Amino acid sequence: MTQDSVTRMNDTGRAGEELAARWVEENGMRVLDRNWRQGRNEIDLIVRDGLTIAFVEVKTRRLGPGGNPAAAVNASKRRKLACAAAAWIATRPGEGREFRFDIVGVTIAPGGVPLIEHWPDAFRTGES
Repeated sequence: MTQDSVTRMNDTGRAGEELAARWVEENGMRVLDRNWRQGRNEIDLIVRDGLTIAFVEVKTRRLGPGGNPAAAVNASKRRKLACAAAAWIATRPGEGREFRFDIVGVTIAPGGVPLIEHWPDAFRTGES
């Protein structure tokens, strides 16, 4: 993998996270944290959806053979997110009583037109 392709992937990921943050806010959720880290683990977005705190993994793909963005959230990634979420909860006692893990998939078509898909409570429903 070349440095240019790594830079392009990072730029695509950042753009997808920005689009996802804007999308969740436009859909009535409030972003509490972005790119929250616990050691080597990171949560892309932490949002309040009513009384529920959602830990959101954002996956961005350019339209092509990459497939469904949610499919990239494998069991290992889920464990890392759960570990980071537990650490976030510990730093915010009383912040929420209900928690879930969401996935927001951003697929960028040629010309830059994004398709944004949201899978709320994705770990429980088996979307990933």
